[in-house]
Amino acid sequence: MRHPVSRLRTRALAVGLALAASALVPSGSAGAADQYQWAALGDSYTAGGFVGEPLPALGDESRDGCDRTSDAYPGVVARELEEFPPGKYVRLTNVSCGNATIADIAETRQTPVSPVQPPAEGWSAVDTQIKRAKLSEETDVVTIGVGGNSLPFGGMLLKCLQLGAIPGKTCQEYYTNPPEGEEGIQDKLARVQDKYVEMLAKVHEAAPNAKVITVGYPAVLPAEGSTCNRPALTELGSIKHADVDWLRENALIPLNKTIQQVTQFFGDRYVDVYSSSVGHDACQPAEEKWVEGICGDAADYWPASLPGTILNCGLINKRATLVHPNAQGHANTAAHVERAIRISLLER
Repeated sequence: MRHPVSRLRTRALAVGLALAASALVPSGSAGAADQYQWAALGDSYTAGGFVGEPLPALGDESRDGCDRTSDAYPGVVARELEEFPPGKYVRLTNVSCGNATIADIAETRQTPVSPVQPPAEGWSAVDTQIKRAKLSEETDVVTIGVGGNSLPFGGMLLKCLQLGAIPGKTCQEYYTNPPEGEEGIQDKLARVQDKYVEMLAKVHEAAPNAKVITVGYPAVLPAEGSTCNRPALTELGSIKHADVDWLRENALIPLNKTIQQVTQFFGDRYVDVYSSSVGHDACQPAEEKWVEGICGDAADYWPASLPGTILNCGLINKRATLVHPNAQGHANTAAHVERAIRISLLER
């Protein structure tokens, strides 16, 4: 197997050469004179899901099923950057969408899956996030938080939950020596790397003057799997302690490293939110966790059960949070993203 760095360099070079012609086209100056243009792209860890008020509001005919919320980190940062520097505003266009994959940023139309008041006929497909954000030569900064659903990290957690209830079965074995039709973990990470290279190239093509900032994932899993209370659904349920450790070291941390590595190859800025969130994972006490467990605390509009699943968090007076950041988690991410945006805009 080729070394991942060599493989990344080859892939990035190929994509870069393919876009070289468009890079030679003269570009206009970015941003209007009185404001900076910021586009936030990403998945549910950017959109928010259950943190704050729904955006658009419940009942608004423009709701699209993407589950963006007011207290997710883009909204928190936007409020802090209402005037930066004095007299020049940062205008946020947030098109993040729950369940988005890397391909949904620039290639594919996504069909949202929001469980909150879906229309009878289901949600309509939405355009790529690049198109929805209207990225252009006028865009000053783009933040991107995506990749987990492409692994898919959530699907791996579900498999670990299922195998955790079976004596002698582990998801480590499942993904290290996968059955026919299932990718092993190294193949998953290699695929994510390739898709991320393609996506960043297309973002730069669409917004040639923008500073691009990628956002990693927080420490949703503990530093020691043994600290989790099995099978508490307010934590990680039935996942075996050894599998928690395996997921952390072989899926979550490598996913962040992949995103960081591709980002650096493009000369962009990577925001590490993992380091600052260690010790605030889903297995911590309620007052210390920045990530809710499989079941957790959420706004009243968020459901306790999900269509098509047997999960019912209402039995323990909780809601189906599925290992996602809470308000404290988004506040931590916001602090790091705000700093990155300020630095990037000062560099313009």
